[in-house]
Amino acid sequence: MTDTPVVRTVPDLLRLRAAQDPGRTAIEVAGGDALTFEEWERRSDAVAHGLLGLGVRPGDRVGLLFGGGDWTGFAVAYCAAQKAGAVAVPLSDRLAAPEAGYMLDHCSASVVVHAEGLTPPAGPYPAVPAARLENGGEGPTGIRVRSGDLAQILYTSGTTGRPKGVSASHANLVHGCETRPKRRRFRHSEHLLHAFPIGTNAGQSMLMNALDAYPTVVTLARFTPGRFARLIESYRAGTVFVVPAMVIELLNSGLHERHDLSSVVLLGSSAAALPPALSARLAAAFPNATVTNYYTSTEAAPAQTIMIYDPARPAALGRPAFGGALRVADREGRPLPPGETGEIWLRSPAATRSYYGDDRASAETFRDGWVRMGDVGHLDADGYLYLDDRESDVVKTGAFKVSTLQVEAALYEHPQIKEAAVVGVAHQVLGTVLAAAVVPRSPDLSTGELRAFLMDRLARHELPERVLVMDTLPRNQSGKVIKGRLRELLDGPAAQARTEGA
Repeated sequence: MTDTPVVRTVPDLLRLRAAQDPGRTAIEVAGGDALTFEEWERRSDAVAHGLLGLGVRPGDRVGLLFGGGDWTGFAVAYCAAQKAGAVAVPLSDRLAAPEAGYMLDHCSASVVVHAEGLTPPAGPYPAVPAARLENGGEGPTGIRVRSGDLAQILYTSGTTGRPKGVSASHANLVHGCETRPKRRRFRHSEHLLHAFPIGTNAGQSMLMNALDAYPTVVTLARFTPGRFARLIESYRAGTVFVVPAMVIELLNSGLHERHDLSSVVLLGSSAAALPPALSARLAAAFPNATVTNYYTSTEAAPAQTIMIYDPARPAALGRPAFGGALRVADREGRPLPPGETGEIWLRSPAATRSYYGDDRASAETFRDGWVRMGDVGHLDADGYLYLDDRESDVVKTGAFKVSTLQVEAALYEHPQIKEAAVVGVAHQVLGTVLAAAVVPRSPDLSTGELRAFLMDRLARHELPERVLVMDTLPRNQSGKVIKGRLRELLDGPAAQARTEGA
């Protein structure tokens, strides 16, 4: 009987995979290059030496600016920063220069490594193309990296204000990683397909899948439903990860009826809850797949709930996975019984994360190993979680509190609605009322027809007072609807002129 290898850091995990599977392709960019585990290990060693040559020291923050077509270069630079004892700070090329500049300034980056063709924002740090560092040296750096060392800072999407830098240790990132080849995740698949941007929590999850799971991780630089469906078919992808915005585009395109998607046996959705109507359509479009919803956040990972789609519980988000814990609590943090609505908290057995350089915000969100999710929800008698809304999106209209997610779910049941989002807007009498933005399949859809449809599904106080018809909803790089932008469009006298009373 051989001893089971011990993995305490991300470089440990890469070193193990390079020894076990040197020639196996870890990451492949659709239409681009590929990276084996041996190449990943060797090239990241070289770039780590290059960073040390620039004066990078343990604990320094290293900005990593890469685009969707640069996943292999990003993966190399990410592990290289950590092999140098530094902290990787992933940044997407989709960020506006002021956004990226704010993040680099906030974490006091000592250097920015970037892909060819990208120009980092100006700042008090050198900016170096990744390729220029690949002749830095060979073999291990000799830097001792510990499990408790800070490994990455990942910035939130900033939908409710300035982005916050969420810091994670190596122990947090490698928690649950498998060192025994025959027990690796997703062994039912040779290829795992996604189209998540670098610099997002979903993207980082795919990077860890590349390091830890069995399949080759195939990434599409920019999501389009046609290209995505063709890649599923051509790669015979067994595992596919999406976000709800991608689900909407895939289903509305009808491409599942024109392509052979029968290879998919696991279809995972994350970043936001899927409305029940979309979950049902997704299960029908991928009949061979186990449709699974993952509920977590940048702050909570790796704590999560997992729900395999169940028609008997179409709105459920599942129960805690991988040794984690879940509670719904009142404002004092006391657990509430099933059926009562309160704040959702998750806990992971791994080392918890924190907000980099913001002790006050950390104290509000991270408490005794628990993470406050910023959502309100409830549990059923069997311990399944149901999301009622983002805490900041619950609308108090008159004497009632209304879940915008519930109204959105009702809108998605209408056969002519492609996309929908609901927010609260000011009202002179009631204080706040509901307003909806919808993307219809047909320009013939009237708000009167929509109102009649909703009256059979919602209470009077839950009906949107205003409806704005749009060509597309504003979304951030993670695919989440930017509700602040919708409030600007739906609120005030000018907005009333653009909308119709429902």
